[in-house]
Amino acid sequence: MDYFGAIRAFLSSAELGSFSKAAARIEVKTSTVSRYITQLERDLGIALFNRSTRGLVLTEGGRVFREHAIGVIRHLDEARDVASSLNRSPRGLLRVTMPRSFGRRHIVRHFPEFMDRYPKIDVDIVMTDAVLNIIDTGIDLAIRIGALPDSQLMARQLTAHRRIVCASPAYLAQCGAPVMPEELAAHTALRFSLAADDRWLFVKHEPASIKAKSEREEAVTVALRGRLRVDDTEALLDLAIAGRGIALLPTWAVGDALRDGKLIRLLPEWEAQPTKHAPAVWAVYPRKRTVSSKVRAFIDFYSAIFNREGDWDGQDTAAKPRAAPRD
Repeated sequence: MDYFGAIRAFLSSAELGSFSKAAARIEVKTSTVSRYITQLERDLGIALFNRSTRGLVLTEGGRVFREHAIGVIRHLDEARDVASSLNRSPRGLLRVTMPRSFGRRHIVRHFPEFMDRYPKIDVDIVMTDAVLNIIDTGIDLAIRIGALPDSQLMARQLTAHRRIVCASPAYLAQCGAPVMPEELAAHTALRFSLAADDRWLFVKHEPASIKAKSEREEAVTVALRGRLRVDDTEALLDLAIAGRGIALLPTWAVGDALRDGKLIRLLPEWEAQPTKHAPAVWAVYPRKRTVSSKVRAFIDFYSAIFNREGDWDGQDTAAKPRAAPRD
């Protein structure tokens, strides 16, 4: 039995809940995956799955084996990455996850150039706004947006991430335009349901000479009201354009609407964000002694792209790799 091949088949089956889906991922026949699982169960003397018409469910023994098998495969992959990093040509399967809206707008459209530059890298893209556990799901790299929580992962900033307050001309004609953050409390806000709470934090822009003299920036926190909460940036953008309220939208999503006059920026002299932590666009990846060449190629490629084309707010995006920060 190819034990490592069997373990990979088992882990994929456990994650996807299906032998056929696991077979498609690891590019073997479904019968091969089934045979691997049978051989593992015979070797271990336990059943790994309970099988039903609705799919596969890990047994208690299966859960224990999976927990340790993940570590075994991770160490094997790390050993292979260290060895393959000696080869100057990045290669292998790169599994990367990213938020849907940002991924479609600013990652996927550059993939043809990336694939042409690195013909030996195959890419498996997972588009989701959910924050996946990249260790348990076998993800090599995650694109994350916002402020990072404390973790044992490594993170590199790819570009700045700023949001602006905006509304449609129709909404402003009907309800008026706020001139101070506090006035937003009387307006209808389109709220992002993935944010920590229904508040926006504002810090006033000041000249560098004035800011240097100030011990700290004065922040204004505004509690929001409104009937709509949305967990998708594109939907929030569409609702703002439709005149349903005032929205706090990322600069990487709102540029076209501002240029076309569909939205108008409000409170331009104020910096706005949902939390006190400075957000950014990050590449997040497992901590390893040597970063694999395929991960390093992806990070370097998109860092250069964003410095070249991703000047959504005109700020410097250069950054060094570091451990994910603490809240």
